[in-house]
Order: sequence, then C-alpha cells, then structure tokens
Amino acid sequence: MQRTNIFRGMGIALVTPFKSNGSIDWEALETLAAAQINSGADFLCVLGTTAETPCLSSEEKAEVMQRVKRVAAGRVPLLLGCGGNNTRAVCDYLRTADLTGFSGVLIVCPYYNKPSQEGLYRHFRAVADASPLPIVLYNVPGRTGVNLEADTTLRIAAASKKVVAIKEASGRVEQISHIIRQAPDGFEVLSGDDGLTLDLMQRGGVGVISVIGNAYPRGYSDMVHAAAEGDYATAKQINTALQDMYKLMMVDGNPAGIKALLSAQHRINDELRLPLVPARVETHDEINEARRKLVGVVTDF
Repeated sequence: MQRTNIFRGMGIALVTPFKSNGSIDWEALETLAAAQINSGADFLCVLGTTAETPCLSSEEKAEVMQRVKRVAAGRVPLLLGCGGNNTRAVCDYLRTADLTGFSGVLIVCPYYNKPSQEGLYRHFRAVADASPLPIVLYNVPGRTGVNLEADTTLRIAAASKKVVAIKEASGRVEQISHIIRQAPDGFEVLSGDDGLTLDLMQRGGVGVISVIGNAYPRGYSDMVHAAAEGDYATAKQINTALQDMYKLMMVDGNPAGIKALLSAQHRINDELRLPLVPARVETHDEINEARRKLVGVVTDF
C-alpha cells in the first residue's frame, strides 16, 4: 500500500452558522462553503473544532455532512472530523457510518482522559485498523490536555500507511520540525495554527487547516500557494498583513473570533451555542479596525 496525502495547500476548518433561534442556518452554511471553494480553498474540514461539533446532535452532524458534500460536488476533497476520547466508539463509528463523498478523517487526540504516549499509540493504531479512509492525526494539546510527542507521531505513521498526515497545533516548532525531518515516505505535516503556517511550510510542511480561511479564503490561499511555490516574499507580505487578525481570532476563543469576523462581513450571524459565547464588543471593534487595514492588501472572497 502506497501512502498518499491529498490534503495539501489551504484547507478550511468550516464553521457552523446558526440562526438567532439557535438552529443551524443551512442556507448560510451552503453559501459559505460554496464561496470558499470558489475562492481558492484546496479542501474543506467538516465537523472539526471550529464547527462547534460537540454541541451538534447526531442528526445535525449527518445533515452538515450531506449539505457540504452536495455543495462540494467532488470539486475539492472533504476531510471529516470524527475523533473522540472513547476508542471503541470512534472505531464503531468508522466501521458503520456512511462516509461516501469524504476522502479522509481527522482524528483528534483523546481529550480529558489524558492517556500516556503508549495509550495514544494504541488508540491511533486501533482507529487505523477500523477506518476505511486515510487518517489525518490532530494534535492540539491546548484543548485535549495531552501532547502527541514527535516520536509517538512517527511511531504511529510507521505502523500504518493509512495515516497520511498530522494537523499540528501544539505550537512547538522544534517538535513539528522533528516530525517533518524524520517523517516516513508520504507522511506529511499540516499547520493547525494560521500564524505558524508560513514558518512550518518553509520547514517542509505542506499546508494548513485554517480558521482565518473561513473569512479570507482568497487572500490566505494566495499566501499558502505562494509558500508552496517557494515565493516566500509574496507569502511573507500577506502573512505580515494578517498578523493582527490572527491574534484577534483567538483572543476570545475559537470560533468566537472567526464568527465575529464573518458576521462583520455579513456572511453569517454572530451566534454560538453554549457553553461558547460571542466575542466581546471590544473585540468586534478591533476586528473591524483590522478589516479596514486589510482592504486592498488582502483579498477576502
């Protein structure tokens, strides 16, 4: 079996828009996904962290999958977030779910349980055995409470060619660089942090699963594509312009920041589901000021 990662370039961690009554705004979801694909997205990540997936029902998740799949219509690959902290439940889902139209699954490190490195290795081995699709690992210790160390990542990749990439959001550049240097053939690294994407791509990373790409799919894909082509001068210019916006996306947490920005663009309502709440008024003001500075510098759609 040859290992091949098709999730390269600018991927978008798609948000879930809500109406003021708390229900999913299906029209806004479809319109947003279509606009992102038409504006340079190389793939979409569906039902990840940014989608507020823990607060969606099983029925809603299934409908999101169908709606995005219909909009994409095979134009870009779709990566499905379906990890969890119950190994058996994740494996059962992968064996029984209808994953038609999806090209891979994003599997986050088990959260809350805080497994050891051996536990993480065995979890991902079991998931790899169960999954009918290629797997992208997801390391985000700030949310899960546990870091998937470089040697464990490499051990998992060596054990299964079904594991094709990792979304690295640890912020530990040396750890990520070690993975890039020692990766087995075909195993690749995606940034999970918009602000670190250019640095990681210069070190050998192949792209990003982006938050800011929801609102600036054209401009951010220009940055990622320039970096992929070795045009670091162009990539650096765009990346520098976006620095303030990167920070604002996280100051009140994700996806509060990106939903505030998309609301300012009049693309979705500024609505989240508890326990998450919208960004503060002060953050909205700063986002609007940052938007003004980007006009004519970084294209949105």
